[in-house]
This record gives sequence, structure tokens and C-alpha cells, in this order.
Amino acid sequence: MAPPSSTTGATVTLLSILAVLSYVILNNSRSRSKSSSRKAAVKKPSTGLVAAIGNTPLIRINSLSDATGCEILGKSEFLNPGGSVKDRVAVKIIEEALECGALARGGVVTEGSAGSTAISLATVAPAYGCRCHVVIPDDAAIEKSQILEALGATVERVRPVSITHKEHFVNIARRRALEANEVALKHQETSNDVNRHSKCSADSKGGFFADQFENLANYRAHYEGTGPEIWEQVGGKLDAFVAAAGTGGTVAGVSQFLKEKKSSIKCFLIDPPGSGLFNKVTRGVMYTTEEAEGRRLKNPFDTVTEGIGINRLTENFKMAALDGAFRGSDLEAVEMSRYLLKKDGLFVGSSSAMNCVGAVKVAQQMGPGHTIVTILCDSGMRHLSKFYNEKYLAQYGLTPTASGLEFLGLGADVKSVNGEHAPNR
Repeated sequence: MAPPSSTTGATVTLLSILAVLSYVILNNSRSRSKSSSRKAAVKKPSTGLVAAIGNTPLIRINSLSDATGCEILGKSEFLNPGGSVKDRVAVKIIEEALECGALARGGVVTEGSAGSTAISLATVAPAYGCRCHVVIPDDAAIEKSQILEALGATVERVRPVSITHKEHFVNIARRRALEANEVALKHQETSNDVNRHSKCSADSKGGFFADQFENLANYRAHYEGTGPEIWEQVGGKLDAFVAAAGTGGTVAGVSQFLKEKKSSIKCFLIDPPGSGLFNKVTRGVMYTTEEAEGRRLKNPFDTVTEGIGINRLTENFKMAALDGAFRGSDLEAVEMSRYLLKKDGLFVGSSSAMNCVGAVKVAQQMGPGHTIVTILCDSGMRHLSKFYNEKYLAQYGLTPTASGLEFLGLGADVKSVNGEHAPNR
């Protein structure tokens, strides 16, 4: 009979071998699982330019956050391929037009724009096999026209007039689309022999007026894209959103989406000089007696900021869910742009600077401890000839002199925020 100790030793040895084998198998299984996870995490290359639009970072603006005691976050839309938030709008407008048959591949997209939407359309249109024709006011920064021409768009610069005037840049753009459709129709009805020497190209496919001010594809681009992205990026922890409005698409789409997600989120407008939206939000009327457009001697958009401010109620803006509005001045926007560049390395355009002015004013009203989001619409690269031109600014008394945020009542003995605010009624 074998001694009991031998049997026990053999059993322990067997168990040890099984334990080692189990560890090896389990470890290999985990390694394969991790390897599979890593493979799954590796994203395939995006398909084309359009796939690179959206999903922009939401960054903490450190200087403004530290100064106010709030978390002030900026949606970095200047990182889109076309350099602005309007890339989203351009894609949505063109895709919806192609889907419903209002635009055909090979057709021309026309738009009246102060710059950013036009640049986005000119950037995106070729990805859909289309061309772009832009009508732009001649007081817009010249580099915007230069960018458009470099992108292959046809550019018309016209004098700024009231929207009620037939020669307003938006109205001209609408006519250009109609003219393109007329040419396409004649081309279809006429034989190639007759049209051999015509200026009309053989592949004429008509035109489509993007109509960014009234086309609700603008609103939907932000309701379906920008708003959900912000909500996901803040993890639902958000107290306020603020932005200026031109077409109204961004502030409307984002505010409507955020309000539906969390009704306690406060949404505000920041309005530049010469715009009637502040009065509309706070008093229910677009003009005061002094601000009636017919009484103005100057351009109704009496501001150095571009792409924001308007004196009519657009279909897009009607969709906005706002709790109140602030006024912002040109000097505040100019000072803010230099402050952000010096303190954060953020080189932003005029509308982005105004949005940041709005964010500080919201922070001042709400007090420390709140999270506030705004939009960094575009960079300063397309604002060099005006907004970042010291000689140009000096003509209007807008030379920046602040060393900090004293122009907004921070870092000084002033306790109130400059500019007017009133709740929505």
C-alpha cells in the first residue's frame, strides 16, 4: 500500500498544474478580449470632407472661467473644415435640397451672405458635385471674398442696402438662382445645334437659393447636431447657453434642443449694436421709435462685428427658446478678442468674441458655480482687414486699451456688468 503522503503530493501537484493552465487560458482570453476591444476602438477613415464636419471639441475657456467662478465652455466650431459653424448649415441645406429634388448634382447653389455661410457652401458644394454663386456686401472683410474666389465660387460684391430693397445681397442671390433655372429650362427645350454658341454650358442643371435666413434646414442642423453634441459633452450638467444671432439658426436649434432635454437650462441672446433682436426678446417689439429702420441714416448693421445682428424676424429665429437677452458693444467685442488671444491663445472672430462677452454677462448675472456654454463660431483669420486692423478700429474709436476684463466690470471696482440686460417677457 502506498503511503498516504504520496497520494496527497500527487493530488497537490495535479491541482497546481490545473491552476497554472487555467491562469494561462484565462490570461490569453483576456488578451484576446483586449486586443478585440482595441481593434474595435480603431475607427475607420472617414469618407470625404463632409464626414469631418461636426463633433467639434467643447473647451474650457480658462481665463473667463477663472475670472467669473463659472465653467465657461466654448464649442470650437472654427475647427470645422470650412473654418466655421456654418459648415453644418451648408451640409444640411444642400443634402435636404438634393433629397427633395430642389437641387440637382451639377447645379449651382446661390446665397447672399456676409461671408461665413458663403465660404461653407463654397467648401461643401463640390463634395456634392455642385457649384456655388455668392452675393456678398462690399463692406464685408475683403479676405472673405478672396477665400471664396480661391474656393472656386463666383463672387458678386454689392453695396449694403435694406432687405426691402431689390438690390439687397440676399434678394440678388435669390434672382441668380431663378436665372440659373431659366437657363437650364431653355437648355432642355433647345437642341444642342441651336445652343452651340450659347454661354449656357452643356451640363446646365439649374440653381437653388440656399436661403439661410428662412430655410429651416439651418435650424435643424443645430437641433439635430450642435445641440445634441453639447448635451453629450457636458454630460447633462449645464446651466446656461448664450449666443448671438444672424440668421438665428444656431441659437434657435441649440436652445430648443437643450430646453427639451432640461427645462431649467437658461438660454440667452447677446445682441450687437444696430440689431433689433434684443428689443424683440425683451419687449416683444423689433424696433423702438428711435431704432425704426426708416429713420436710420447709416447701415442698419451699425457694428464692426460680422454675421450677427439683424432687423427682421427670420423663420429660424422664431424657433428660438430664449429666457432673456443682453446687449453687447463693439468695444466689448474688440477688447474680448484681444483678451482671449493674450490669456488663452484663442484667435477668434468678431461673432465669437461677442458670444464670449455674452458668456461673461450671463456668469455675472447667475453667479459663481454655474456651467455656461457658448459658440466659438470662427477664427480671426477671416477678420484681419477690419476687426483685427488697428487703423480701421481707430477710425471708430475702438482701439483696445484694457489690460484685463475691466471693460466688463471684472478685475476692477465696478460691480455691475456693462451693457443692458432684461428678462424675457
